[in-house]
Amino acid sequence: MVCDDPKAYAIRRACRQGVPVVVLSPGLFPSRKSYEELLVRILKTQGVEVVALAGFMRILTPYFIRAFRGRVLNIHPSLLPAFKGAHAIRDAFQARVKHTGVTVHIVTEKLDSGPVLAQKKVSVLESDTLKKLESKIHLAEHRLYPAAIQKFIDSQ
Repeated sequence: MVCDDPKAYAIRRACRQGVPVVVLSPGLFPSRKSYEELLVRILKTQGVEVVALAGFMRILTPYFIRAFRGRVLNIHPSLLPAFKGAHAIRDAFQARVKHTGVTVHIVTEKLDSGPVLAQKKVSVLESDTLKKLESKIHLAEHRLYPAAIQKFIDSQ
């Protein structure tokens, strides 16, 4: 696992499972390219075949995407193609949609536009606050993503 936040709870979870962890802050690098070059080197050295992004709020460069073409997965908090970008939950809430959801997709060079692997619909109730909707979305993500990753791996 590569993480950019040394305080992330995921680090403890990974360590408990015996997963090697590297904490790597992009701010320590002179450019995105140099950061991604090291990421690619680390992942390939460890024999990583599928990259599953979680909480990764950066747009990957074509260099990284090409290094793992068709094998970089992402979870996005909307039913793509609706509400692309970093504020999808807020945007759906403000649009007063009746439902939104989560999408697992393959990352391509075009933002939030790769082939969809799985989606789960989440109802938006009139009584929902933004915080409540965020909680519902995160719960759906935690259920959908592991299953979608496993299905993707099994299909390879």
